[in-house]
Amino acid sequence: MTQQEIPAAPEHWEADVLLRDGRTAHIRPIGPEDAELLVEFYARVSDESKYYRFFSPMPRLSDRDVARFTQVDHVDRVAFVLTLQGRMIAVGRYDVVRPGEAEVAFLVEDQHQGRGIAQLLLEHLAQAARERGVERFVAEVLPDNTRMIQTFRDAGYRVASEYEDGVLMLEFPIDPTDTAIGVMLNREHQAEAASIHKFFNPRSVAVIGASRRQDTIGQALVRNLVTGDFTGRVYAVNPSSAAVSGLPAYKSVNEIPDEVDVAIVAVPADSVQDVVLDCAAKGVHGLVVISSGFAETGEEGRQRQRRLVGLSRSYGLRLIGPNALGVINTDPTVKINASLAPLMPPRGRAGFFCQSGALGSAILEKVNNRGLGLSTFVSAGNRADVSGNDLLQYWEEDDSTEVVLLYLESIGNPRKFSRIARRVSQRKPIIAVRSGRTTQGVPMGHAVRRIAAPPQAVDAMFRQAGVIQVESLEEMFDVAQLLAHQPLPRGRRVAIVGNSDALGLLAADAAAAVGLVVNKSVALNAEPSAEDFEDALDAAIDDPEVDAVVAVYIPPLNVSGEDVANVLAAVGEQSDKPLVSSFLGAEGVPELLRVPDVAGSTAGRGSVPSYPAVEAAVRALAHVVDYAVWLRTPDGETNEPDTVDHRTAKRLVNETLGAHPEGTDLDQDTLAKLLGAYDIALWPARPVASYDEAVAAGEADGWDVVLKATADHVRERPDLAHVWRNIEGPGEMRSAWTSLTEIVGDPERAGFIVQKNARPGVPISIRSIEDPLFGPVVSFGISGPLTELLSDRAFRIPPLTRRDAASMVREIKSSPMLFGYRGSEVVDVAEVERLIRRVAQLQNDLPQVRSLELSLVLAGATGATVLTAAARIEPVADPRSDWFVRRMPSLAGDTLPG
Repeated sequence: MTQQEIPAAPEHWEADVLLRDGRTAHIRPIGPEDAELLVEFYARVSDESKYYRFFSPMPRLSDRDVARFTQVDHVDRVAFVLTLQGRMIAVGRYDVVRPGEAEVAFLVEDQHQGRGIAQLLLEHLAQAARERGVERFVAEVLPDNTRMIQTFRDAGYRVASEYEDGVLMLEFPIDPTDTAIGVMLNREHQAEAASIHKFFNPRSVAVIGASRRQDTIGQALVRNLVTGDFTGRVYAVNPSSAAVSGLPAYKSVNEIPDEVDVAIVAVPADSVQDVVLDCAAKGVHGLVVISSGFAETGEEGRQRQRRLVGLSRSYGLRLIGPNALGVINTDPTVKINASLAPLMPPRGRAGFFCQSGALGSAILEKVNNRGLGLSTFVSAGNRADVSGNDLLQYWEEDDSTEVVLLYLESIGNPRKFSRIARRVSQRKPIIAVRSGRTTQGVPMGHAVRRIAAPPQAVDAMFRQAGVIQVESLEEMFDVAQLLAHQPLPRGRRVAIVGNSDALGLLAADAAAAVGLVVNKSVALNAEPSAEDFEDALDAAIDDPEVDAVVAVYIPPLNVSGEDVANVLAAVGEQSDKPLVSSFLGAEGVPELLRVPDVAGSTAGRGSVPSYPAVEAAVRALAHVVDYAVWLRTPDGETNEPDTVDHRTAKRLVNETLGAHPEGTDLDQDTLAKLLGAYDIALWPARPVASYDEAVAAGEADGWDVVLKATADHVRERPDLAHVWRNIEGPGEMRSAWTSLTEIVGDPERAGFIVQKNARPGVPISIRSIEDPLFGPVVSFGISGPLTELLSDRAFRIPPLTRRDAASMVREIKSSPMLFGYRGSEVVDVAEVERLIRRVAQLQNDLPQVRSLELSLVLAGATGATVLTAAARIEPVADPRSDWFVRRMPSLAGDTLPG
C-alpha cells in the first residue's frame, strides 16, 4: 500500500493525555512518516521488553518490519503511538483476525513503564475498535510478563484465559461496561489529582522574570513568596541581574543547581514559549503563567495561547493560566503564596477556584475580612489548560479542603463537570457563582463550543450534581461560612430566637419565602441576659421538631454583647444542629463567635457565622438545607438494561446513516422500531392526504379514531381546533375532514393523520437533543403553547437516576396537573418517570440522535400513550468529551477546556 493509498484516520483519534504521574503526553494514529521515530524508539527498548513483545530475540527492525508497522489502514489494522518531547515512547496496535475480533499488543519504552501508558493505549485502541465494529480483543502474552497480564486484568473487562504452547491466551469483550468505565474514571481522577498536587506542594519554585524594580510583577511575585514564609526554596531567574530581593539570580532555569518543581512565569508573552523549552529541559513539573497578551487580546493572542499550551503538553508540562493571578496554599508545612495578591489568606477549610485575575485579589480580601479562611486558592486566568474540573479532582481527596468554592466565568466541559461535581458533592459541598448566567456571555480568552441548550439546562445541571448555585460572591461567602463551621441540618424546620420582634418577623417571612418552616419562635425581652439567651437556645436545639436555629441579637445601648457572644459560641460548638446568627450586624465569623481550631484555622468547627441582615442568614441556611436534602435522597439506578435492546437500536441508526450520510428525519416506521428498542411504544398513526384515504384508515383501525393536523404551524393551537375526536364512520369523517380543512388549509401542508382514539390523560412532552457543549440534554413539560411561552420545562443531563426523573416531574410549575389538580385523577407518575428515563438513556447511548421529541404523550391514571414523536439522525462530527477514553481538551479554537 502506497502512502497515497492509505486512508486518513479520524481526527478525534488524536489527543493529549494525562499519565498516571500527572504529566502529559500525546497519543495519535501511526503513519508512514513515523518510520524513523519507530526505529529510534525500538533501539531504546530493552532486550527483555522486545522479547516479551515478539516472543523471540529481535534486536532491530527490518525495513519490511518498519513498513508493516507504520503503514496501516486505520480499519482492520490500527496503531497508536505515544509521543513526548517529539520522541515516540510507546506503540500499541490491533489487527483484525476474524470478523468482530482483533489481536492487540503493546510496547512501552522501559524508562516510561509504570506510568499507566499501556492502559491508556488499551482504552484508545478499544474505542477505535468499537467504532470499526470490533467486539472482542485477544492477546498472546508470555506467562512471566506479569505487568502486561495485569494491564489487561485491571482494565475492567471480563478476561478469559488459557495456556497454549507455553503462551497465555487472553480474550475479552471490549463493550464499555460499568466496571470498565469505572476503572477508567478512577484512573482519570488519580492522574488529574496528581497533576495538581505539585502546584500546591512544591519543594522549590522558580520565578522567571523576577525583577529588582519596585512595582513590577516579577518583584511582587518574589516578595510574596518570601514574605509569605514559603517553606521550600525560591529561585529568581533574571538574565540581567545578579540578585533579586536578596536572592541570587540565575540567567535561566537550567542554571539553577537544584531541582525545580514549579515555575512562575512573568515575562513578555512573546518570550513565554522559550521559557517552556527551558523548563522542560530542567524537568519542571508545571508552569503558572502570570503573563498576559494571549487569548484575551484577540485572534493573534488566541493563536499564541494555542501554541503555548500545545508546546507545554508536548513536553509533559501542565499549565495554569495564562493571564493568571497565581496559586496559594495556606498549609503551614507549605505556606506558598505564588500569586500577585499581597495578602496571604488565613488558614481555613475552603478551596477556591476562580478564573478572573482582577477579581482574585478582591476575593482574597473579602475572605480575610470575613474570617473565613482558605485551604488553597487558584486564579486560572484564561484556564487554557488547568481548569475547575482538575481542581475538583484534587480537592476531592484533599483532607484540608472541606468546602469547594467556584467562581466560573465559563464552563468549557459541562458534561465532565457534572460527572465530577456529582461525585465530589457526595463528600464535600460545592458552592458556585456563574457569571453570564443570563446573557450566556463568555469573557475574552475563554474558548468554548456554542451551546444549543437553554440557560435553564445549565441551572438544572448544577442542581442535578448537588452544586449549590448562588447569585453573588457575597452569597457564596454567606453559605460557605455556614458550611465550613456548622453541621448540616436534618430538615427544613427552623427555630428563631431573638430579642427583636421586628427582626424575628423578618426572619419568619424570609424563611417562608425560601421554603423553610418556622416551627418555633422565641421572643426574648429587649435586654435579655446571657442566661436567658442560653436557656432559649438550648430549648430550641433540644426540640426534636427543630432542625436549625436562627439567633438574632440587637444589644441595648452601652452593652457590648460579649456575654451573649460567649453563649452563642459555646452553644454553637456543642450543638449537632446548625446555628446561624445576626449578631450586632456583624458580617462573617466575628472574633467573639469563633471557636479555636486545633488544625490552625482562624475559626474552628462550631464557630457561629453572623450576617448583617437576618434575611441573608435565612437564605444561606435555605441553600444548606437544599444541599442536605439532596445529599440524603437516594439516587437509584441510572438505567435498566434488561428491557433495552441496544444492538437493535445501534443497527437501526447505523443503517439509517448508511443510507443518508448527511443525516435525515426518521420515518414513523423506523422511529417506532427505535423507540421500541427502548421499550417505548409509539401509538400507530396513518398519514392521509384525502378524505378517501382518511376513511380507509378509519376502517382499517375499526373506527373510534381521531383526525388531526400535525404540521408545526397548527399542532400547538391552544383551542385544539386541529383535532377531531371520536369519529365512528364515513359520515363523521366527512364532517371532520371538511371542518379541519377549512380551519387549517391545504391537507398536504397540514400533515393530516388518523389514529385510534387513545385513553384520556394529561398531555405531556419529553424531548432530548445532542448539544455541542453538553452532549445529551433531556427536558420535560406539559405539552402546549403556554408551556413554551412560560418556559415551564425541567432539564437534566443524562445519565439520569430515578431521583433525577422524579425531580423533573415535580419541579415544573404546572406539575399539580399530574397530581389530581382540582379533583382530577392522579396520573401514572411512575410511567411518566419511566418514559423520561428511557428517552434519556436512548439519547445517552446514541449520540447520532441529534434530536428526539415525544411531543404528545397522554398521561392517564393507568399508563401513558405516546401519540406523536419525531427524531433526527446525524453523523457525529465531534466525539463527546467522555467518549470512553481519557483525553485532555483539544486546542482547536472552538473546543473545551476541560
